[in-house]
Amino acid sequence: MKKYTDLFIDFDDTLYDTYGNAVVALRELYEYCNFGAYFSSPDIFYEAYWKVNVELWGQYAKGEITRDQLIIERFRRPLSQGKGINPTEKYCLEVSDKFLDLCSCKPGVVAGAHEAMDYLQSKGYRMHICSNGFREVQYKKLMASGLMKYFETIILSEEAGYNKPSPLFFEYAIQKSGAPKQSVLMIGDNLDTDVRGAENVGIDTVFFNRYDDFRASDYHGIEIRALRELMDIL
Repeated sequence: MKKYTDLFIDFDDTLYDTYGNAVVALRELYEYCNFGAYFSSPDIFYEAYWKVNVELWGQYAKGEITRDQLIIERFRRPLSQGKGINPTEKYCLEVSDKFLDLCSCKPGVVAGAHEAMDYLQSKGYRMHICSNGFREVQYKKLMASGLMKYFETIILSEEAGYNKPSPLFFEYAIQKSGAPKQSVLMIGDNLDTDVRGAENVGIDTVFFNRYDDFRASDYHGIEIRALRELMDIL
């Protein structure tokens, strides 16, 4: 295999179990905010939230909506399905703040994350987080998960001014990390934002196909199904 010196690694749902931690936090939020007074079943709220959340993050990655729009709408839309609740912008911001507090303190990581990072660090790779997440939340999650110690650089879309998969995000990441592009390998779980985005600027990739993305049949790079597989290829 080609020799790499620097690894660009996605954070959410690649190393940090963002979905699993958010499921727990959402249940805590439902109880804390007494949403049961407005919904006949928690599942109605949960299903509405996840559907909207996936849609909004996709739009955010493409630059179609702002951070503030994402934060407000991901609660306004599902809460609008409740009876007797008025999800004003102010209220949705308060709910979002509480939700992010609950999420960011969770320590859960993807299976094999610490083992893989220990191995890669021992092999001398320079490692850099490349994330579309929000600065204050990502740093809290990094600390809660115990993953901060592995990374030389934390590269976030808020600081770059562009989201993955924008080529400008990856150009910013190259500049901030000081990594030679030809010696960089991008590792991530999202075929569009992580993999295609990196490939479009000439960066080699590893696709962490956690969710059995059927589109991977068109992907000709390295594909893994578990983080521990990184120890076999790097």
